[in-house]
Amino acid sequence: MEVHQDGIDPGKNVLIVDDVIATGGRSGVVELVKEMKGNIIGAAFLIELTALNGKEKIKDIPVFSLIKY
Repeated sequence: MEVHQDGIDPGKNVLIVDDVIATGGRSGVVELVKEMKGNIIGAAFLIELTALNGKEKIKDIPVFSLIKY
């Protein structure tokens, strides 16, 4: 993921939205938002592949998944 250096104002609420959470590869997105001083209010995914435990890498963030396999 790429974000312009002024794409997230410090203290602004950020909701991470993606299609699939599997192995937690999106944890890099979390680090990027935190580096920019954004306030992550949650993460939403269309599909969660539960057997791969991707939520464990972002366990300090509320996660919503529409479909769980």
